[in-house]
Amino acid sequence: MLDEIQALNRKQQQSLLEVIEEGSVTLIASTADNPYFVVYKAILSRSTIFEFKTIEKRDILKGLENAVNKLKAIYEDKDINVEEKALEYIAEACNGDMRSALNKLELVFNLGIDIPSNYVNITAQNVIESSSVKMLSYDKGGDDGYSILSAFHKSLRGSDIDASIHYLARLVKAGDIQNITRRLLCVASEDVGLAVPQAITITEACVSAALQLGFPEARIPLAQATIYLAQCPKSNSAVMAIENALSDLDNIEVGDIPLHLKDAHYAGAKDLGRGVDYKYPHNYPNHYIKQQYLPDAIKDKKYYIPGENKNEISFKQYWDSIKSNE
Repeated sequence: MLDEIQALNRKQQQSLLEVIEEGSVTLIASTADNPYFVVYKAILSRSTIFEFKTIEKRDILKGLENAVNKLKAIYEDKDINVEEKALEYIAEACNGDMRSALNKLELVFNLGIDIPSNYVNITAQNVIESSSVKMLSYDKGGDDGYSILSAFHKSLRGSDIDASIHYLARLVKAGDIQNITRRLLCVASEDVGLAVPQAITITEACVSAALQLGFPEARIPLAQATIYLAQCPKSNSAVMAIENALSDLDNIEVGDIPLHLKDAHYAGAKDLGRGVDYKYPHNYPNHYIKQQYLPDAIKDKKYYIPGENKNEISFKQYWDSIKSNE
């Protein structure tokens, strides 16, 4: 069924594209999703994209004041008093959404006008008591969701504890425990990495605890892991090493595995020269002996560059000392 729906969508978009190409129609469309995620690319290439931003608080307040004036004009027989703090609270709680702000105002006004009286008083306390929890813009599979996750990851990478906790709070509010835990585990290896090798173990323990607890308690180990990772020294040496190696596989001829490293456990392998010259490092001082491991074509390649942190510097100094005696 899903394939049939997707095929139908593609057919409809193709038909629309043909009409557009004839120059006979100007299409204006609006979507709450990121068009780069959901709109056919051929249509995007012929379109101008405009992004509607969230409305600033001062403009929300203006809209609310206009709405209050209209209510006063409609209900001339009522003495309507709206505290400035009430409008301030609504403008703050609506998170840049004018429609949400008007809905909150309408709700508290309707509750007040239902009371048999010629006087309607709207206070900040009335608004708080009648409103639901502040709504955050978060679409798990859409642009807002990805942007919050991106900001969370980048704040952790940038060692900003307060920003990291802020974006964690947004994700906790959205109940997105799966993406929170994935980001934390990724940061532990991608951005902390070998600067603090035990970070992945500690993070995994916090993630496991969070998954076992579930919300609301899960927020506590998630906050622990977030603060810990934000404070950790950073190193991206591991991710850069694997990315460079993968890039070579895609872009250059890397050559064959050296014969002495190939599997030699079966009869006849040594007749093919496999494993013949392999040197077992544990038979040598410091459990190390120099021999070639990379293929001939890339034998001098350096994929791993140690980060400037005490752990990686310590390992580098150790191996520099061992290898200086080769």
